Amino acid sequence: MRRCPWLLVIIVFSLIVSGCSASKNENRNDRVPIAEVSEARDPGRAPNDAMYFKDYGTNTFVDAEENRLSTFAVDVDTGAYAIARSYIQDGSFPPGEAVRLEEFINYFDLGYKPPSGDTFAIDVDAGPSPTEEGEYQIVRIGIKGMEVDSKSRKPVNLTFVIDVSGSMDRDNRIDLVKESLELLVEQLRDDDTIGIVVYGTKAHKVLEPTPVKKRGKILDAIDNIKIENATNVEEGLLLGYQMANESFEPNKINRVILCSDGVANVGETGPEGILAQIERYSEQDIYLSTFGYGMGNYNDVLMEQLADKGNGTYAYIDDRKEAEKVFNEKLTGTLQTIAKDAKIQVEFYPDKVESYRLLGYENRAISDEDFRNNRVDGGEVGAGHSVTALYQVRLMKKAEGQLGEVTIRYKNADDHAEVREMSQKISLSDGLKDNTKFLVAVAKFAELIREGKTNTADLKDVRRLAKQYTDNKDQKEFLKLVDRAIEIRSERE
Repeated sequence: MRRCPWLLVIIVFSLIVSGCSASKNENRNDRVPIAEVSEARDPGRAPNDAMYFKDYGTNTFVDAEENRLSTFAVDVDTGAYAIARSYIQDGSFPPGEAVRLEEFINYFDLGYKPPSGDTFAIDVDAGPSPTEEGEYQIVRIGIKGMEVDSKSRKPVNLTFVIDVSGSMDRDNRIDLVKESLELLVEQLRDDDTIGIVVYGTKAHKVLEPTPVKKRGKILDAIDNIKIENATNVEEGLLLGYQMANESFEPNKINRVILCSDGVANVGETGPEGILAQIERYSEQDIYLSTFGYGMGNYNDVLMEQLADKGNGTYAYIDDRKEAEKVFNEKLTGTLQTIAKDAKIQVEFYPDKVESYRLLGYENRAISDEDFRNNRVDGGEVGAGHSVTALYQVRLMKKAEGQLGEVTIRYKNADDHAEVREMSQKISLSDGLKDNTKFLVAVAKFAELIREGKTNTADLKDVRRLAKQYTDNKDQKEFLKLVDRAIEIRSERE
């Protein structure tokens, strides 16, 4: 047994009860939603009964003479892109608040070369923008984490916390959860362990921690999960962490995996209270990853922030193909963290750069002076994960050569006391790499949606740019998504 007295945890949860989201069928005056429901802002935006998003604003240009430093926490989440894809495939545009631009960019793997003998490799690209020729330069900062073979990764203790409330019966969400977990179990090793907690009106265990070599028993437990009634997310997470705490092994990966639509209407604790508890557990090396399911009523804000505080990743699963990507292709990165509290700081030389703008990462901003403050949280990176950031840059006249420098700072995942830094210069070139140009198209697409300016002409410009540099299956899927967006807009013009 270790760390937290459970009676105290329960008392703390009880004292800070308030609403984190709302159901259509309850008195909304009794709840404080974690974010306001986004409204449809034009005919192409379909209303939803309870979709929760939060507007974090939009970064503006910064004068390099006044502030040469740009600092933010690393983010490897991809949920915002998958949510937007679901909206568009269903015939409407998501609300602007649903767009976190960095999650669109980071959905695409640019094939960065992994480091040799180090935790990270830095890949930098800088050149004229393909969308605003002559006005801006684009700077791409790419970070690639070391790869770990599935046979070489640490064994894992996983605790599934599964939402079995009535809302999870909608659109067969629970069936997709089961498919996802079955995919995950099949990829795990015999020395891994799985426990399962479900929560509806009440939370309860359906499987005590069980070695994966007993796959039949685990798969039967998943298959027998049934829908219950209301959603007690507080109790579900509490019981899940209790199970993870009791089975904790310091030489293993200890992770809670939450599968939910994030809609909570019974016993829920206010968002700040929940997030504070999650953060305490992450400091004790029990990490939380969240996987979202469902449209129509879905709390993106809660799911994203839970993963943020839990030192894990957030992804949105809209179909089996996405489940395969998360739980099969990227499994090791989903499970094994290689760096904690990772932060990036970019310095732009004011004699070369007039101004700059970071595309996205609004809710990951960190004060420049906190870059080396080890008490300030950064982001977590899994094995083989890559992170990309794009900047728009206005140059001083006749600027050439080195424009600045990028530094990444992080804690060793196995030794939190060990803090490392590595840096690389940013040098201007005559032209951007093809993959960078593709990402510029993705970023432009995300900005059009966020700003509600999805006119046909601009969408076609995005498609023309992306098509020139399309290579892998995810990039080809993006082209189809833009085609669908053009269809939707054409029908309404």
